[in-house]
Amino acid sequence: MRIVIAGGTGVLGQRIVPLLLDQGHRVTILARRPEKARPLAALGAEVAAGDVFDAERVRQVVVAAAPEVVMHQLTDLAGGVGPGNAEVRRAGTRNLVDAARAAGARRFIVQSIAWAYQGGDEPADEATPLDTEAADATRRDTVDAIRVMERAVRELPEPVILRNGLLYGPGTWYWAAGAVAESARAAQLRGTGEVSSFVHVDDAAAAAAAALDWPPGAVNVVDDEPAAASVWVPVFCAAVGAPAPIPAPAPARDGALAGGTAPGRPRYARGASNRYARQELGWKLAWPSWRDGWAELTHEQLQER
Repeated sequence: MRIVIAGGTGVLGQRIVPLLLDQGHRVTILARRPEKARPLAALGAEVAAGDVFDAERVRQVVVAAAPEVVMHQLTDLAGGVGPGNAEVRRAGTRNLVDAARAAGARRFIVQSIAWAYQGGDEPADEATPLDTEAADATRRDTVDAIRVMERAVRELPEPVILRNGLLYGPGTWYWAAGAVAESARAAQLRGTGEVSSFVHVDDAAAAAAAALDWPPGAVNVVDDEPAAASVWVPVFCAAVGAPAPIPAPAPARDGALAGGTAPGRPRYARGASNRYARQELGWKLAWPSWRDGWAELTHEQLQER
């Protein structure tokens, strides 16, 4: 199978490309900085220079590769989850979708997120609406960008939308040298009731490779244990050599926490369910829980940070 992947040199892409090559696929990496793709080229991937915001160049690369599948694994997290990342999801996705259509590709696999759902008391499934009315402006922009991205991808005949949980593992924010670990060591994490779903980068990469054969639609790519921050933050802090977290504010008399959120749980913090991926698609996790993954953070790894 011929595949074009944008974001092939990222934390997920550099894991996905070898899996695709091992399966015998012909892989073309669209790379803004082709030198970053040299290790993957050595494995057999083809590399084409191009910026996802250059619509004409993206079209040229994708049409020349004549892919059956286009895979979008691009993010821009250098400045956090701000405007740059949202622009990749809006404008970058638009250019990739148009290029895929021009090349005649039917299947489009895109990296989305599993924490953009409307609030509720149970983990969200794939039918849960996105939180398009979020009160927080940053979250609202993130969710809107996801909405625009997913809508664009659905223009093609076979869209597969991988709603990943919070990524942890080597190279991510949630690892010994990552940004969240630095926050933990600065005593900036709090054990609130906000619920998150995680997924190890290797499991997320395996899901992206498996998605070549999955039916169109959205899939939550998360592990088996959604958890409140009051549960996972102490474990994470211990794993990365950080002090115990600061306790969350106590509920006020009216049942709300300081700042006006619901008791221990902001209305959007519910985690996500992987039932569909596991039971219907047969996806198997190498790391069923974030507990398993963080247990791998050894003393030696901490010394390397």
